[in-house]
Amino acid sequence: MHVGGVSNPDTASQVTQKLALLKATDIAQHFDEAIIIGADTLVSLEGKLLGKPTDDADAFEMLTHLSGTCHEIVTGVALVDAGTGRETVWAETTQVYFRELHSTEIDAYILSGEASDMAGAYGIQGRGAAFVRRIEGCYFSAVGLPLASLVEHLSNFQFFNC
Repeated sequence: MHVGGVSNPDTASQVTQKLALLKATDIAQHFDEAIIIGADTLVSLEGKLLGKPTDDADAFEMLTHLSGTCHEIVTGVALVDAGTGRETVWAETTQVYFRELHSTEIDAYILSGEASDMAGAYGIQGRGAAFVRRIEGCYFSAVGLPLASLVEHLSNFQFFNC
């Protein structure tokens, strides 16, 4: 199973925040004035970090391990002000409860193509929603961008107010 690319002692929160900040700072260097948003999402199951599957067999293994579990989707977000270099970084965690999955439905899901580009090999906003019994936390964080906290942090940048 592809676990975050390598064995990593960092938590999902630490890893996603680092990756989000790397993305945002990489883009910010190309602008004189802009607020850049970077985000990254991982699935965490019993401390193992699940990124995007490397292939269909990896996706099958991930989904088999997630079947019938409660796992976490962690999204790290970074805001970088390209003009001042100011940074804000945070992470949000959503608990996801999967029902038991049958191997035939895992195979069908993988054949849909949706698993290949998703952390943990599924997207809660797509066909993967059928695997979810319930969630605890922010749905939008599980999708990949926690909108409520993003707006709160943007308002701290005096970017806009809702």
